[in-house]
Amino acid sequence: MPDLVDVFSGANPENVSTSVRLLLLLTVLSLAPSILILMTCFTRILIVLSFVRTSLATQQMPPNQVLIGLALFMTFFVMAPTFSQINEEALQPLFNEEISLDEAYTNASTPLKEFMSEHTRQKDLALFMNYAEIEQPETVEEIPLTTLVPAFAISELKTAFQMGFMIFVPFLVIDMAVASVLMSMGMMMLPPVMISLPFKILLFVLVDGWYLITHSLLDGFFPI
Repeated sequence: MPDLVDVFSGANPENVSTSVRLLLLLTVLSLAPSILILMTCFTRILIVLSFVRTSLATQQMPPNQVLIGLALFMTFFVMAPTFSQINEEALQPLFNEEISLDEAYTNASTPLKEFMSEHTRQKDLALFMNYAEIEQPETVEEIPLTTLVPAFAISELKTAFQMGFMIFVPFLVIDMAVASVLMSMGMMMLPPVMISLPFKILLFVLVDGWYLITHSLLDGFFPI
């Protein structure tokens, strides 16, 4: 087996191609968590699902592993067209030695920029562009990732918290109603959360809450 240094320093074009692929793979793997969290819909989905659990007051039910797994696969579903475009326009031509590494980076970043720009508020993008002293770009491709990624992240946080507020309202009404009934009955020492929990779960099941939450999340990325 050839030494790793020989693979990178060899003059054989096949070795050079292999080294480039290995370097690219290691780079992508090292940046994968950041790409997944800040450049996809993963943040919005996970925060909304966490708000659902918090509003139900079910503690660790569903557990974190279930919420993260569901958010992960929903992210793959939403990002599938973008990932497919990246594979067709950047990865496959690079592996077939049809384009250079710089061209592959440009081709791969363009679909991500188009996705993020569609869900980024102009106010958030202008904030970072003003501090970076960047002129107004004419196309999406001209927006640098250093400004688009944080603008997209705070836009996703705002959207997720707006959805979380709307989820909290009906369960808050149930908590207030149960607390008022307990106080009128003189049961002030009985925790209202203990009594309201079964009613909140029953309401969530009757309205098919998981379907409604998933439908609302997907509708935000696939508007009809």
